[in-house]
Amino acid sequence: MTIDLAAIYRDLHAHPELSFQEHRTAGIVAEQLTALGYAVTTGIGGTGVVGVLERGTGPTVLLRADMDGLPVQEATGLEYASTARGTDADGNDVPVMHACGHDVHVTCLLGAAEVLTASDDWSGTLVVLFQPAEEWGGGAERMVEDGLYDRVPKPDVVLGQHVAPFPAGFAGLHAGVAMAAADSLDIVLDGTGGHGSRPETTVDPVYLAANVVTRLQGIVAREIAPADSAVVTVGQLHAGTKNNIIPPSARLGLSVRTLDDSVRDKVIAAIERIVKAEAKASGAPREPEFVYLERFPLTVNEPAATARTFQALQAALGEGRVLDPGAISGSEDVGVLATAAGAPLVYWFLGGFDPAMFADALRTGRLPEDVPSNHSPHFAPLIEPTLSTGVAALVAAAREWLD
Repeated sequence: MTIDLAAIYRDLHAHPELSFQEHRTAGIVAEQLTALGYAVTTGIGGTGVVGVLERGTGPTVLLRADMDGLPVQEATGLEYASTARGTDADGNDVPVMHACGHDVHVTCLLGAAEVLTASDDWSGTLVVLFQPAEEWGGGAERMVEDGLYDRVPKPDVVLGQHVAPFPAGFAGLHAGVAMAAADSLDIVLDGTGGHGSRPETTVDPVYLAANVVTRLQGIVAREIAPADSAVVTVGQLHAGTKNNIIPPSARLGLSVRTLDDSVRDKVIAAIERIVKAEAKASGAPREPEFVYLERFPLTVNEPAATARTFQALQAALGEGRVLDPGAISGSEDVGVLATAAGAPLVYWFLGGFDPAMFADALRTGRLPEDVPSNHSPHFAPLIEPTLSTGVAALVAAAREWLD
């Protein structure tokens, strides 16, 4: 290979960019694809980059990688660790880190683009898509709304991968619902502020918020069937400025994960019912305000396409190195690209950590607790064999679908 993938990876890891701000990353991608001979279109959906390589008649295959980092302070101690900072959508100065491995995704797709360019054993059209703002939850949708499939060929299949905390050299692929739907919402609870010494003259939104947080835990525990799955997390609770002041309002930030659309509807309805009832019970002067933010749809791998791709991945990586991890509660927006094209999706997981850490896991089926998860400040995939495995997986999957 002429592209130094390890160098590209270290550079991307050291220079992460927040959602819809991936200008430097997009520039690197466009430069590399142009040098490889791809027809390159930039700026789709803001900072998205797409390369197209046409080689005779045959199917159109789309390979996707996401590019954005997260507002996380890196704590890996790596010599190429990020010290970058950025300005988030609210105008706050924040640290930035590739804490979810999108630097791995970009690097592997560049490597696969080079290998497939140098190969003369396929025909069809290859589309390599580098998406902004997966973490925001709207990058894929923004690209589609910006006329993605009016500007590049519509694919017959959408393929992609995500680095994950399991052994490097392995991949994980699950047919059907592979990743959860995710809903993010803010809730504003209004009270009546006053002096901390005279709570009887107020409607205390802190007390109201505390009761809401406690009561929300009963949704999964008491309203969702054991055979179903859901997660309701209160990730933020903000209220007050001083110990002896009862504030006028409180704000909660919630994240909801579900693996079935009917369960999703039930959970959202229960959240609104509980919050409104608690506000009424507290005598709140106004009904709560619900602000729905990003939403990730279910990630669904089309079964027949998944079975076909599974065989290709196993042939490339080796017998027993493609596992079925089942459905997971993480979320993705890659399915938007497939749905908009009317094409099947196949999305798999790429192992990125020292296999020695998983000796017991492969026997028991339980992941070790000392492996950092995605979004952790300690998330640091091995460079090798992660990159070479990721390139091999993308190339094998693409070749399976190209003529």
